[in-house]
Amino acid sequence: MTTPTSSTDAAPNIVARRTIHKGRKFDFEILTVRQRGRETQRENVHHPGAVVVVPVLDDGRIVLIRNHRVSVGERLWECCAGTMEPPEPPETCAARELVEETGYRAATIVPLGWFYTTPGLTDERMHAFIARGLSHVGQDLEDDESIEVVALPVAQVLTMIDSGELRDAKSMAAILLAERAGLLSPVGVTRSNR
Repeated sequence: MTTPTSSTDAAPNIVARRTIHKGRKFDFEILTVRQRGRETQRENVHHPGAVVVVPVLDDGRIVLIRNHRVSVGERLWECCAGTMEPPEPPETCAARELVEETGYRAATIVPLGWFYTTPGLTDERMHAFIARGLSHVGQDLEDDESIEVVALPVAQVLTMIDSGELRDAKSMAAILLAERAGLLSPVGVTRSNR
Protein backbone atom coordinates (compact mmCIF):
# COMPACT_ATOMS: atom_id res chain seq x y z
CA MET A 1 0.00 0.00 0.00
CA THR A 2 1.40 3.40 -0.98
CA THR A 3 1.09 6.51 1.12
CA PRO A 4 -0.48 9.43 -0.74
CA THR A 5 1.77 12.42 -1.28
CA SER A 6 0.68 15.40 0.77
CA SER A 7 -0.25 18.59 -1.05
CA THR A 8 2.75 20.38 0.48
CA ASP A 9 5.18 17.74 -0.89
CA ALA A 10 3.66 18.17 -4.34
CA ALA A 11 3.57 21.98 -4.32
CA PRO A 12 5.38 23.42 -7.35
CA ASN A 13 8.30 25.78 -6.79
CA ILE A 14 9.28 28.48 -9.31
CA VAL A 15 13.05 28.18 -9.77
CA ALA A 16 13.48 30.58 -12.71
CA ARG A 17 11.53 33.36 -14.38
CA ARG A 18 12.35 34.74 -17.84
CA THR A 19 10.52 37.65 -19.49
CA ILE A 20 9.96 36.89 -23.18
CA HIS A 21 8.05 40.10 -23.95
CA LYS A 22 7.71 43.28 -21.92
CA GLY A 23 4.28 44.74 -22.64
CA ARG A 24 2.87 48.19 -22.08
CA LYS A 25 0.78 47.04 -19.11
CA PHE A 26 1.94 43.48 -18.37
CA ASP A 27 4.74 41.04 -19.25
CA PHE A 28 4.82 37.60 -20.83
CA GLU A 29 7.07 35.12 -19.04
CA ILE A 30 8.37 31.58 -19.10
CA LEU A 31 8.45 30.08 -15.61
CA THR A 32 10.65 27.09 -14.79
CA VAL A 33 8.79 25.09 -12.16
CA ARG A 34 10.19 22.25 -10.04
CA GLN A 35 7.74 19.70 -8.68
CA ARG A 36 8.48 16.21 -7.34
CA GLY A 37 12.06 16.43 -8.61
CA ARG A 38 11.09 17.35 -12.19
CA GLU A 39 11.36 20.71 -13.93
CA THR A 40 8.81 21.94 -16.43
CA GLN A 41 8.16 25.26 -18.12
CA ARG A 42 4.96 27.24 -17.92
CA GLU A 43 3.86 30.35 -19.77
CA ASN A 44 2.58 33.16 -17.56
CA VAL A 45 1.28 36.71 -17.86
CA HIS A 46 2.85 38.76 -15.05
CA HIS A 47 0.39 41.51 -14.15
CA PRO A 48 0.72 44.50 -11.77
CA GLY A 49 -2.87 44.07 -10.57
CA ALA A 50 -6.15 45.69 -11.51
CA VAL A 51 -9.40 47.07 -10.15
CA VAL A 52 -13.08 46.71 -10.96
CA VAL A 53 -15.64 49.21 -9.65
CA VAL A 54 -19.40 48.82 -9.17
CA PRO A 55 -20.68 52.44 -9.34
CA VAL A 56 -24.12 52.89 -7.75
CA LEU A 57 -26.20 56.04 -8.26
CA ASP A 58 -28.26 57.47 -5.39
CA ASP A 59 -31.42 55.97 -6.95
CA GLY A 60 -29.82 52.50 -6.81
CA ARG A 61 -29.04 52.05 -10.51
CA ILE A 62 -25.68 50.51 -11.42
CA VAL A 63 -23.53 52.42 -13.90
CA LEU A 64 -22.27 49.95 -16.50
CA ILE A 65 -20.19 50.50 -19.61
CA ARG A 66 -20.38 49.00 -23.10
CA ASN A 67 -16.82 48.34 -24.18
CA HIS A 68 -15.57 46.77 -27.41
CA ARG A 69 -13.02 44.08 -26.58
CA VAL A 70 -10.78 43.28 -29.54
CA SER A 71 -9.58 39.99 -28.00
CA VAL A 72 -13.08 38.48 -28.18
CA GLY A 73 -14.47 40.61 -31.01
CA GLU A 74 -17.49 41.72 -29.00
CA ARG A 75 -18.95 44.79 -27.33
CA LEU A 76 -19.38 43.68 -23.72
CA TRP A 77 -21.37 44.93 -20.77
CA GLU A 78 -18.90 45.62 -17.95
CA CYS A 79 -18.23 47.51 -14.78
CA CYS A 80 -15.45 50.06 -15.17
CA ALA A 81 -12.01 48.59 -14.55
CA GLY A 82 -8.36 49.12 -15.19
CA THR A 83 -4.76 48.18 -14.58
CA MET A 84 -2.89 49.62 -11.61
CA GLU A 85 0.17 51.73 -12.32
CA PRO A 86 2.72 50.69 -9.64
CA PRO A 87 3.18 51.89 -6.98
CA GLU A 88 -0.43 53.13 -7.27
CA PRO A 89 -2.68 51.73 -4.50
CA PRO A 90 -5.87 49.92 -5.61
CA GLU A 91 -8.15 52.64 -4.14
CA THR A 92 -6.39 55.36 -6.17
CA CYS A 93 -6.64 53.30 -9.35
CA ALA A 94 -10.35 52.65 -8.69
CA ALA A 95 -11.08 56.38 -8.33
CA ARG A 96 -9.08 57.16 -11.49
CA GLU A 97 -10.71 54.46 -13.62
CA LEU A 98 -14.19 55.44 -12.43
CA VAL A 99 -13.73 58.99 -13.75
CA GLU A 100 -11.88 57.94 -16.92
CA GLU A 101 -14.41 55.34 -18.09
CA THR A 102 -17.77 56.45 -16.65
CA GLY A 103 -17.32 60.19 -16.10
CA TYR A 104 -18.40 59.90 -12.44
CA ARG A 105 -16.44 60.86 -9.33
CA ALA A 106 -17.32 59.06 -6.08
CA ALA A 107 -17.67 60.47 -2.58
CA THR A 108 -16.89 56.98 -1.21
CA ILE A 109 -15.14 53.95 -2.65
CA VAL A 110 -15.36 50.86 -0.44
CA PRO A 111 -13.42 47.61 -1.00
CA LEU A 112 -15.41 44.44 -1.63
CA GLY A 113 -12.40 42.09 -1.64
CA TRP A 114 -10.02 40.76 -4.27
CA PHE A 115 -9.71 37.66 -6.44
CA TYR A 116 -7.45 36.10 -9.07
CA THR A 117 -8.92 36.65 -12.53
CA THR A 118 -7.48 33.62 -14.35
CA PRO A 119 -4.92 31.79 -12.17
CA GLY A 120 -4.12 29.22 -14.86
CA LEU A 121 -2.86 32.01 -17.12
CA THR A 122 -1.85 35.02 -15.03
CA ASP A 123 -0.97 36.21 -11.52
CA GLU A 124 -3.37 39.19 -11.90
CA ARG A 125 -5.12 40.22 -8.68
CA MET A 126 -8.38 42.06 -9.24
CA HIS A 127 -9.45 44.39 -6.42
CA ALA A 128 -13.22 44.99 -6.36
CA PHE A 129 -14.86 48.17 -5.06
CA ILE A 130 -18.29 49.74 -4.76
CA ALA A 131 -18.54 53.48 -5.45
CA ARG A 132 -21.26 55.71 -3.98
CA GLY A 133 -22.09 59.41 -3.84
CA LEU A 134 -21.49 59.81 -7.57
CA SER A 135 -21.25 63.19 -9.26
CA HIS A 136 -20.90 63.54 -13.02
CA VAL A 137 -17.63 65.20 -14.11
CA GLY A 138 -17.25 63.82 -17.67
CA GLN A 139 -15.26 60.92 -19.12
CA ASP A 140 -11.50 61.13 -19.60
CA LEU A 141 -11.02 58.27 -22.08
CA GLU A 142 -7.69 57.08 -23.44
CA ASP A 143 -7.15 57.58 -27.18
CA ASP A 144 -7.96 53.95 -28.04
CA GLU A 145 -11.16 53.75 -25.94
CA SER A 146 -14.75 54.07 -27.11
CA ILE A 147 -16.99 53.48 -24.11
CA GLU A 148 -20.74 53.98 -23.78
CA VAL A 149 -22.07 54.59 -20.24
CA VAL A 150 -25.48 53.16 -19.25
CA ALA A 151 -27.21 53.19 -15.83
CA LEU A 152 -29.49 50.20 -15.22
CA PRO A 153 -31.65 48.98 -12.31
CA VAL A 154 -30.07 46.30 -10.10
CA ALA A 155 -32.78 43.74 -10.96
CA GLN A 156 -32.08 44.19 -14.69
CA VAL A 157 -28.31 43.81 -14.18
CA LEU A 158 -28.79 40.62 -12.15
CA THR A 159 -31.10 39.27 -14.88
CA MET A 160 -28.40 40.11 -17.46
CA ILE A 161 -25.93 38.01 -15.45
CA ASP A 162 -28.40 35.11 -15.18
CA SER A 163 -29.24 35.21 -18.90
CA GLY A 164 -25.61 35.45 -20.06
CA GLU A 165 -26.05 38.90 -21.58
CA LEU A 166 -23.49 40.24 -19.08
CA ARG A 167 -20.64 37.71 -19.33
CA ASP A 168 -17.57 39.62 -18.19
CA ALA A 169 -16.30 37.62 -15.19
CA LYS A 170 -14.74 40.49 -13.23
CA SER A 171 -17.96 42.49 -13.48
CA MET A 172 -20.10 39.50 -12.53
CA ALA A 173 -17.92 38.76 -9.50
CA ALA A 174 -17.87 42.38 -8.28
CA ILE A 175 -21.63 42.88 -8.74
CA LEU A 176 -22.40 39.61 -6.94
CA LEU A 177 -19.99 40.49 -4.09
CA ALA A 178 -21.78 43.83 -3.68
CA GLU A 179 -25.21 42.18 -3.89
CA ARG A 180 -24.30 39.49 -1.33
CA ALA A 181 -23.04 42.21 1.03
CA GLY A 182 -26.42 43.99 0.72
CA LEU A 183 -24.83 47.09 -0.83
CA LEU A 184 -26.97 47.44 -3.97
CA SER A 185 -29.84 49.45 -2.50
CA PRO A 186 -30.77 53.06 -3.24
CA VAL A 187 -29.49 55.59 -0.70
CA GLY A 188 -31.58 55.34 2.47
CA VAL A 189 -33.10 51.95 1.54
CA THR A 190 -31.86 48.78 3.23
CA ARG A 191 -32.45 45.20 2.21
CA SER A 192 -35.01 44.73 4.96
CA ASN A 193 -37.29 47.61 3.82
CA ARG A 194 -37.07 47.06 0.06
